[in-house]
Amino acid sequence: MTNLPDFLGSYRRSRFIRAGNSCQIWEALGADGRKYILKILRREHWGKAVEMGYLKHEFEVAHPLQHPNIIRIYEFCKDGKIAFLVLELFTDLNLKQALRADHQRLLANFSSIVEQSASALQDLHEHKWVHCDVKPDNFLLNDECQIRLIDFTIAQRVTKNPLAKLFGRKAAVRGTRSYMSPEQIRGQSLDPRADVYSYGCVLFELLTNKLPYTGISPDDLLNKHLKGGIPSVLVHNNSVTNEMSELIRRMMAKNPEQRPSSLLEFLKEFRALRPFKTAPKAVAPESKTEE
Repeated sequence: MTNLPDFLGSYRRSRFIRAGNSCQIWEALGADGRKYILKILRREHWGKAVEMGYLKHEFEVAHPLQHPNIIRIYEFCKDGKIAFLVLELFTDLNLKQALRADHQRLLANFSSIVEQSASALQDLHEHKWVHCDVKPDNFLLNDECQIRLIDFTIAQRVTKNPLAKLFGRKAAVRGTRSYMSPEQIRGQSLDPRADVYSYGCVLFELLTNKLPYTGISPDDLLNKHLKGGIPSVLVHNNSVTNEMSELIRRMMAKNPEQRPSSLLEFLKEFRALRPFKTAPKAVAPESKTEE
């Protein structure tokens, strides 16, 4: 699994959590006696300037943020060729995993999850960043249904320069196909409304346990984001109100001008409606009885 040393700087690795495409995630003990998360570049990326640059970029985006629903990133460190981030210890579970494990629990806590996750994204936007990879996997969820927004690797600065759209080169297209806005797919300049679109896809999935779009190939999937009809939440979950379904439909509009202008605007609308016709209730786990 790893050839990592037991100690990285002043942190001692204690528990492997998961591996991603470029990093491994470990729980670690700091010299202060507290537990942390280390996001460590995989061995094949040690010493590579580009991969270290992504980690440093993530630190520079998230370190100044103080919102309670955004993961705290404390340090960017290098130990020889090994680069890593030091993060707040929160939970191993993300919304994607929670959705698969207990959809009813998410529905029962839907309003709280929305308030926390949308507020976190709004705070990021107020600091002039677009997340660019909004998806259930990038929201952590603990047993108390508290949320943390994570993974700022490909976040982009919001630009107000009108000439950038005319003369700027197309941005490299990076993100997760199932949630990418049309303008992100086209490599255009992005503003917070790109995250509004992706967040609309997330809400669609949380309410239905289905992706809004699927495709027979990666290009087919992207083409549906670009040109496909906007699916209705009500087709898969008729307990959702028409108002909630319509709000998600507008969030997923192909034209950014037709979406809510910000997550703050979304929250104002969300707080003024009922998401469900009848409030969902969590299903209590079955108790075991001895015979």
